[in-house]
Amino acid sequence: MKLTYTSKISLIPLKVRNEKKNFIVEDELTSAFYEMPEVCISAIELINKDIPLQEIEKSLILQYPEEDIDIIGFVNQLIDFDLVSEINGVAITQAPKVNSETGFNWIPKNLGSFFFPSFSSYLYLALLIASIGLLLYNPALFPRYSDLFVFDLMLQNIVVVLIITFVLVLLHEFGHVLAVRSEGLPAKIEVGHRLFLVVLETDMSHVWKLPADKRNKLYLAGMYFDSVVLFIGLLGQMFTSENALLVGLLKLVVLDTFIRLVYQAAVFMKTDLYYVIENRTGCYNLMENGRNFLARWLPFLRVPQTETFAGEERFVRAYSSFYLVGVVLTIAITGYYYVPQMVFAVNHIMIPGFLAPVTSLRFWDSVVFLLQILFVSGLLIYSWSKKYRFSRKKSTSDSKAYESVQ
Repeated sequence: MKLTYTSKISLIPLKVRNEKKNFIVEDELTSAFYEMPEVCISAIELINKDIPLQEIEKSLILQYPEEDIDIIGFVNQLIDFDLVSEINGVAITQAPKVNSETGFNWIPKNLGSFFFPSFSSYLYLALLIASIGLLLYNPALFPRYSDLFVFDLMLQNIVVVLIITFVLVLLHEFGHVLAVRSEGLPAKIEVGHRLFLVVLETDMSHVWKLPADKRNKLYLAGMYFDSVVLFIGLLGQMFTSENALLVGLLKLVVLDTFIRLVYQAAVFMKTDLYYVIENRTGCYNLMENGRNFLARWLPFLRVPQTETFAGEERFVRAYSSFYLVGVVLTIAITGYYYVPQMVFAVNHIMIPGFLAPVTSLRFWDSVVFLLQILFVSGLLIYSWSKKYRFSRKKSTSDSKAYESVQ
């Protein structure tokens, strides 16, 4: 149906909240969130008052002389985002609405509040500082790469590393879940990826219901739980020094947790600290805008267009440089260190193991090693396919992000 200045528009129920720089608009039927500047909010308010589109455009031109006003184009964008319910009394055919108000709702809000009271940030930060103090007091506690090898047999090491890593990653994500539930909001854990790294991630798209000053606790909750694990692992080594196996397992826990905490600083990927930076700066599509900025010279980085609002340009330029350097370094480190390690392991562990008798430990060592590779590769392929299976315009939470509209 073609829009004209005489078209009568009806919008679906929308909730508008003021942010640091612009406004967050929530689709109350699906809990999808969109960032819009003040001029768009004024247009929505006038549309809801049944004022004709032509009069709305004239009013906005007078009110915002510095803006390029196109009310027909704006309404067409609202239609694209399924925010228009009727045109001239005729219902618009929309994509099926999926209400995402589910996810760990069985966890009581009180339980989340127990782990994340109002002073929780100070408590968890104190534990992290205490862990640094333990490392300074006893440098022998500092994690080393050799801590991966608790046992002499690689089969045992692979199984133990997989189990401990999975448990600790799940604990990290449940930190996010409990923090979200402390605010009475739903959350769910999904499989995702950062570049070519497989990760578990918590869908926290509902955090946009909260004011900006309440979101950082939810973004940092996983790291808060990591700080507890790190402190317990370091302290445990000091009091169990006579039990070699237990100390070995604690060293592995510390190494795994330490790497996870350091990884969060890689904000050229969408780590927890990346979302804190977004929240503090008010630039809510920082990675997307940064990639589109770089796409002027590297077209393959382009993603569906997002709006760079006034005042965000310097943050986008700074982030785009950091993003490019970070990605290049990650690929270089992977090619220089991890690929040769994988080739070495295949040539000296897996292939010789498969040539050994089926009854030997070396054979089953190789089987477990291969299964590990296939499992991780399968998760990565699943995450990639999931990413491109859904429309890019849909609000996500890797998606702890949302679309921009102007």
